Amino acid sequence: MPLTSAEHLYDPDLYLDGEPEQLWRRLHAEGPVHEGEWEGRRFRVVLSHELISQVLKNPRTFTSERGMRLDQNPAATSSAAGKLLIVTDPPRHTKIKKIVSSAFTPRMVSRLERTMRDTFAATLDEALEAGVCDFTRVAARLPLAVICDLLGVPPSDWDFMLDRTMTAFGSDGAPADAMAMAEAHADILSYYEELIGLRRRDPREDVVTALVNGVVDGVPLTDEEIFLNCDGLISGGNETTRHATVGGLLSLIANPDQWARLRADPGLLTSAVPEILRFTSPAMHVLRTAVASVELGGQNLEPGDQVALWLAAGNRDPAVFAEPDRFLADRRPNPHLAFSAGPHYCLGSALATTELTVIFEELLRRVRTAETVQPPRRTRSILIWGYESAPVRLTPA
Repeated sequence: MPLTSAEHLYDPDLYLDGEPEQLWRRLHAEGPVHEGEWEGRRFRVVLSHELISQVLKNPRTFTSERGMRLDQNPAATSSAAGKLLIVTDPPRHTKIKKIVSSAFTPRMVSRLERTMRDTFAATLDEALEAGVCDFTRVAARLPLAVICDLLGVPPSDWDFMLDRTMTAFGSDGAPADAMAMAEAHADILSYYEELIGLRRRDPREDVVTALVNGVVDGVPLTDEEIFLNCDGLISGGNETTRHATVGGLLSLIANPDQWARLRADPGLLTSAVPEILRFTSPAMHVLRTAVASVELGGQNLEPGDQVALWLAAGNRDPAVFAEPDRFLADRRPNPHLAFSAGPHYCLGSALATTELTVIFEELLRRVRTAETVQPPRRTRSILIWGYESAPVRLTPA
C-alpha cells in the first residue's frame, strides 16, 4: 500500500483556525497509514481506529519509553522514561499504576464525588449570576479541584494550584510565555516537595501518601518518580476533562436538538458523556516507537520507526462510527479512544466520566439555554484539541 503524505495533519495552525475534520475525512479515504516528517524525523501517521488500538495494546512491539508526543524534548523523555507512567512500559508501568490506584478507596471515591458536586455547584452559581462568562474558566475549576483533592492538596491551596497549573500548561488564555510557564512549573514542583515531606510525617488517604509509601520490586519510589507522577496526574487529570467540558457544551449549543433531548431525558447522559469524549477528543495524538520488525496496515516497520497515533482522527473513523462528524447524544456502541487503550488506558477514566456526568447533570438541570456571545478561540497545539476561550451566555432554568 503506497503511503500518502499528511503534512498538514501536524500543523498547529490547522487546529487553531482550520477544519481538521475535513482533512481526517480525506485521509481516512486514502488509507489507514500515512507518511509524516517532524523536524527532520520521519515517521508514520496512523488514523485507523483498528490499527491505533492494535498498536496501543502491543507494548512489547511498540514502546512508549522513547517518547509519547511529536514535540517532545528528547532529553526530558530519556530522563523520565521508566519513572513517569506515560513513558513507562509494562511490567514496571503496571506496578506504578497499581500504587496510584490503591488510593482509590471507596471512601476516597465518595469524597471526590462530593468535591465534584460542591465545586461545580458553586462555580455554576457564579456563572449564572454573571450571565456571560468565559466557559473555559468555568470548566477549569472542577477537574483541578478533584485532582488536588485526589493528590492531597488542602482546599485552601486549590486557587493557588489552579493559577499555577493554568499558567504552567499554557491554559490561562494569555499568550505563551516560556519564562512564566517555567516559573509556574517550578512553583508546582516546590509545592509537591513540601507536600511529600508532610505526607511522610502525616500520611493521609490520598495519592501522594500512596506514592510516598510505594514500592516496586522491593525498592521505594524515589522523590523524582513521585514528582514526575504528581506532575503527570495534574496535567492528565486537568486537560482532558476541562477541554471535553468546553467542547461538550459548544457541541450542544451547535446541536440544539440534542440539548433539548438531554433536558427532556437526562438519563441519556450515560451515552452522551462518551459521545462528548469521542466528539471532542482532547488528547490529539500519542507516539510509539517500534522495537521489533512488524507489519502495520500493509507497511513494514523496523526497530526505531516511530508511529504517531492520531486519536482524534481514530474517533472519526467511518469504519467504526456511523456519521462520525455528527454529535449524537444516544450513540451506542461508542468505543472511543479518548482514554487511549491497552496498558496505558487512562488511569482516571472513571473519575473523568463521573466529573463530566456531574457537570452536565448540573448544566441540564439549572441552565435553560446556552449560547455563544463571541466565537470560541481554539488552542494552537498538535497535542491538545481544546479551547483558549469560549464566551457564552447561560440563562437560568
